[in-house]
Amino acid sequence: MKTSEFLKLLEIHKNKSLLFEYLPGKFVGANYHITEVKNITVDVVDCGAGTDFWKETIIQLWESPVEKDKTVFMTALKALGILNKVDRMKTMARDAEVKFEYSNDNFHTAQLFVNDFSYNDQKLILNLAVKKTDCKAKETCGVAEPEMAPAQGACAPGSGCC
Repeated sequence: MKTSEFLKLLEIHKNKSLLFEYLPGKFVGANYHITEVKNITVDVVDCGAGTDFWKETIIQLWESPVEKDKTVFMTALKALGILNKVDRMKTMARDAEVKFEYSNDNFHTAQLFVNDFSYNDQKLILNLAVKKTDCKAKETCGVAEPEMAPAQGACAPGSGCC
């Protein structure tokens, strides 16, 4: 999800509670705060000597231990207010992918991307996920993709695929 899409989503659902699902059925606690917004420029050289460049917006979520019993979630409007204030100080790249940095005692620190979202009358829920690392220079470096096993029942005897 691009930063512009996220900001628009918050505007559309401004009166709803904003929840983050970091694993299926596991939500960032209602005691979360937005503690940092990073405007990141990524400038890379991969293992095949290829170069790339892009921007990311990384929003850090932190659960306050002082408010661990809190049950009311931040509204999308409050989050939008925080991000608009940040944007006035350090302009966010609207076409940058937005990610969320989060951890807790049972989940390692990770930068999570928005996999999907859902909403109802009271809540806007962002479903977050981790992207696996990958080699961007497989072809250049001669790294073969693993062969996929044929679908069960797809091999006829004598077809040469089994």
